[in-house]
Parts: sequence; C-alpha cells; structure tokens
Amino acid sequence: MISYIIRRILTAIPLMLGITILSFAIIKAAPGGPTSLLMDPNTKPEDRVKFEEKYGLNDPIYIQYGKWLGNMVKGDFGTSLIRRGVPVSEMILNRLPNTLLLMVASTILAFLIAVPLGIFSAMRPYTKLDYTVTVTSFLGVATPNFWLGIMLIILFGVQLGWFPTGGVATLNAPFSIWDRLHHLIMPAFVLAVADMAALTRYTRSSMMEVLQQDYIRTAKSKGFKERTVVLKHGLRNGLIPIITMFGLMLPNFIAGAAITETVFSWPGIGRLFIESAFTRDYPVIMAVTVLTAVFVVIGNLLADILYAIFDPRIEY
Repeated sequence: MISYIIRRILTAIPLMLGITILSFAIIKAAPGGPTSLLMDPNTKPEDRVKFEEKYGLNDPIYIQYGKWLGNMVKGDFGTSLIRRGVPVSEMILNRLPNTLLLMVASTILAFLIAVPLGIFSAMRPYTKLDYTVTVTSFLGVATPNFWLGIMLIILFGVQLGWFPTGGVATLNAPFSIWDRLHHLIMPAFVLAVADMAALTRYTRSSMMEVLQQDYIRTAKSKGFKERTVVLKHGLRNGLIPIITMFGLMLPNFIAGAAITETVFSWPGIGRLFIESAFTRDYPVIMAVTVLTAVFVVIGNLLADILYAIFDPRIEY
C-alpha cells in the first residue's frame, strides 16, 4: 500500500504541472491586467512600465512562468499585486481554516442525510417515500447554490432572524463555539445540497443492486433481521460508488465554496479566488489553483485507499 501511495503521488506531479501551465496561460490570455485596475487612467506611461518591471509583468510569459514555478517549488507563491507586500501564502493560510471548516461540515452533513435516505429509498423502492426522495434529489441537483443561499438569507436571516446573514462570527464578540456553528449552518447546508442530492441517488442505485444479490436473499432466508442484512451485509458492498463520490466531492467543494462563500461573506479560499479573479491578482489565482489541484489528488488517493479498506477483493 505504501509503495502504491508513493507511485500515485509521483504520477500526480506531471498532472499538477500541466494544470499550472494551462492555468498560467489562460490567466495571461485574459484581457486587461493588474495595471489597468490599479492605476489611474491618467497615470504616466513610465510609471506603468516601472510597475510592470517591478513585478516582472513585462517579461515573456515563459520567463514569468519559470520564475513562478521556481519560487513555488520552494514554497514561495510570491506577494499579492493588489495588497502590496502581503505574501500570498499568508493570505491562503489565514483563510484556509475557514474553508476547511465549511468543507468538513458540508461533507458530514451530506453523508449523514444522504446515505440513510438512499438506503431507505432502496429498501422501499417505488413507494411514496422513494418517489419523494427521488423528486427531492432532482430538485437539489437542479437548484443553483447562489439562488438557494439568497433565498435562505431572505427567509431565515432577514425575515425570521434565526440565523446571521453572513460572516464567520459575530463582530467584536468573544469566541464562542455556538456562535461559530450559528454562522456555519446556512452556508454548510447550501454547499452540501447538490452533493447531498447526488449522493442520495448514488446510494439508492448501489444499494438496490446489492439487495438483489443471492447472498442477501440467503441471509434473509436464514432469519436475520432486515436491518442486520442491509447494514452488515449490504451496505459495505454498496459503498464503492459512494466512496467514488466522496473522492470527487473534495475538489468540488472548492468550486462550490467560491459561490457560497461570496453569497454568505464567508472569508475563505473560494471568496479570495473570486476577489483575485476580478482584480487580476495573478499570484493569488495561481496559488488557489495549485491548492485545488492538490485537493483533486488527495481526493482520488483517499478514494483508492478506502476501496481497499471496504472491499477486501481490491489489492494494491
């Protein structure tokens, strides 16, 4: 297993290198740039040139990429072009805990709700419960998370006043776990809805296939309770597609968090990426891109490891 993990990490290096090359080229090909947003239109051309020379923006693109890659390998993502002199790594580390908190809460919420619903739906196929779960899942997949977030803010934040409308904690208030959870509930739910709906469908489909196998009928004929048969014999074999879904959820949370964090003013990586994209802050954009690629590699690696844990037939 250890040698397999090492091989996977080594094979991920060219993948991440390709992602950085494409991302860097796309960012540079976008119209405008930091100078057009930072400087007054009446700025003298020589001042604009000095700014570009200071940050190497007038170098050929391959030289800019080479410098960035060399610094990135050393763990230096450079400094922000918008927030002069602020290291990008410091900006990432300041916001990463908030995004991780949101991701963990969303993942736990999605699995706690989706897996039981999928199992119950598979145990009672084509009943009112099954149809209700199916329709609700389709609605969850089809509902845009920014629209759902705005609706929840209007209903539960503005009209009912049950939850705060944004932020990670109450301003100027002492640290409180309940206060953090109070701010976390709505954005975590919005971020989890789409994955929750898809996970419910995957669980239902997988469990329905497993429950029709011969060994399940044999276990039922021996007099085992239905709950024991489903949870002990069926669920473990039905977890493979669910594990695959889990591996895909980790990087998707970064993309989903970009919208959710913006709607709820959540100071995380996703919101930082949106802000940096609007201001053409190239070093920050590239740092978040690399971080997302790392999450893709980690998600797929965790899925492969969990395959071997839950299915003894799989060996590496």
